[in-house]
Amino acid sequence: MNRTDAPPSSLVGITLILTTLLGWSSIPLFLRHFAELIDPWTSNGWRYGFSALLWLPVLLVAGSRRRLPRGLWRAAIVPSCLNALGQITFTYSHYKIDPGLLTFGLRTQIIFAAAGAYLLFPIERAIVRSPLYLAGGVLVILGTSGTLLLGGREITGDYALGLVLAITSGMLFAGYGLAVRKYMVGMNAVLAFAAISQITAVTLVVLMLWKGTDLGLAAWRLPAAQFNLLLLSAVIGIALGHVFYYMSIARLGVAVSAGVLQLQPFGVAVGSYLLFNEVLSAGQWTSGFVAVAGAIAMLAVQWRLSQRRRRDARAAAALAAAGTPR
Repeated sequence: MNRTDAPPSSLVGITLILTTLLGWSSIPLFLRHFAELIDPWTSNGWRYGFSALLWLPVLLVAGSRRRLPRGLWRAAIVPSCLNALGQITFTYSHYKIDPGLLTFGLRTQIIFAAAGAYLLFPIERAIVRSPLYLAGGVLVILGTSGTLLLGGREITGDYALGLVLAITSGMLFAGYGLAVRKYMVGMNAVLAFAAISQITAVTLVVLMLWKGTDLGLAAWRLPAAQFNLLLLSAVIGIALGHVFYYMSIARLGVAVSAGVLQLQPFGVAVGSYLLFNEVLSAGQWTSGFVAVAGAIAMLAVQWRLSQRRRRDARAAAALAAAGTPR
């Protein structure tokens, strides 16, 4: 490889992950904005439905070239169901609590993902048992608890429901990631998400027609600028966001890309303060830093042990090759 090729690749990866961070930090702000205009079922149906239309050509082109993985649609069912449930609870929580607090609550996702990986993938158990990994998990739990409990509000009614929905969405999104890994292993990531987006969209559109205001037509009656903003949020958060994330992973790796995205709650909290006057207490900010530091520590351990595992596998392969008669 030409040495001059590495910096542009890294620069592109950094640009992509920072763009993803900015885009995904804007989504809770979009959802909070539309919480005052349309119901959550309508919001989900239009956003995911439009995004699915943007992803559909990817599947059509791959299908016409006979490049769709065998069993793609069957494998996508469980991840899609978990994704749809996660999207429902995530969106609905914006109608109960403010975006900054909600996004800090989503940090629990990494705890649920670790627990699921321990149960489902024996190869991950050495990582989960690592003392530093466990310490990071404790920091995530303590930090997230602080952000949820130190706001000076009584945890009752809609506020309590919002906190429960935020944590539940974290659990469901963790389950979604684990299901993708379990059921769609070896499949192209872009085609896998394209298929998941279609099934998720069908689910959310059906729910919009069933439970949305006027069959979801409330969104169609929004002023043109607001309706276009709703569709733009789908492009930023669902259609382009995942493409940029996959591309950044290819250049920077999973651990670095996921680590950068741990900064999302801070961006959301600042944006929510500027747009919706959401004020987090000093205790909540401190707890948020603790939670994010714990998540980054967990990702660092995961990256270090996975790198060691790859080196051991390469060494074993080289040893086997050296001993093979020629």
